[in-house]
Order: sequence, then structure tokens, then C-alpha cells
Amino acid sequence: MAEKKESLLGGFKAFLMRGNVIDLAVAVVIGAAFTNIVNSVVKGIINPVVGAFGTKDLESYASCIQGSCTTGANGEMEGIQLQWGLVLSAVLSFLITAAVVYFLMVLPMAKILAKRAAHEKAKEGVAETMEISELEVLKEIRDHLVAQRGPAAGTGTGPGSGGPGAHPTS
Repeated sequence: MAEKKESLLGGFKAFLMRGNVIDLAVAVVIGAAFTNIVNSVVKGIINPVVGAFGTKDLESYASCIQGSCTTGANGEMEGIQLQWGLVLSAVLSFLITAAVVYFLMVLPMAKILAKRAAHEKAKEGVAETMEISELEVLKEIRDHLVAQRGPAAGTGTGPGSGGPGAHPTS
């Protein structure tokens, strides 16, 4: 039983120490901080500008679908109110966040990865070219040596062919 608890704890520790979990935790913390910045920009700048075209702040826009939207004597809203200004504000926050993430993070990373892939492909192409040219040079050397030894040297069995029975001095 103690082994099972130890292996569970060991497995959990290994899971936490993997790079992906730590990267994810950092991303969540940065994302939360970034969300606060975007929300502040939307509430402090965009909502008042959009509201300037109307009569109030963007988040204050609402419509009634049943009854009149009035506040009763007890402070409660009478009627059913749709607060579409809040929804529009949230949509704007999302679009701004998505645009910033795309243009400042995703697009540059895609360009970096594309350059890296092109560089790796070029390296592979150079390596293949070097391998081919080395092979061609070796074939030319072989053909030149065969031509120097004469027509009998091509059989591979004569004393000057380097085959069986060949002497290093020949």
C-alpha cells in the first residue's frame, strides 16, 4: 500500500515537473493579467467612445422585452431587461484580446517557425548535395583508377585489381 501511494505521488510530481504544465501555468497567469489590461482599455476608452455616439456608456445600453424598464419604489427593475451593451462590450474585449494575441504572439511565432523549417530544409538539401557530390567524386576516382590499370583490371580478380591475392606493393 505504501508503494502505491509513493508511486502516485511520484507520478504526480513527474507530471507537475514536465515543461508543458509549467508553461501552461505561466500562460494562465500572464493571460489573466493581460485580460485585466484589455478590460480596462475597453471600459475606459472604447465604451465611452461608442457611448459618445449615443446618450450613455456602452454597458448601460439595454432593451425591455416585457413591460417597461423602470425602477420601482423598492429599487428593483420592473420588466424584463436585455443588457445588450454588456454583451457588446464583452465581444469587443474578446476581439481586441484575440487580435493582440494573434498579431503579437501567433503571427510572429509562425514566421519564426517557418524560417526555422526553411533553414532546416536548406540544411538537409546541402547535406544531400554534399553526399551526392562525394559519391560522384568517389565514382570518378574509381573509374579513373580502373582506366589506369587497364582492361584486365576491371574483372576484380587479377593481381593489380585489388581483389583476392593482390599484394600491397603491386
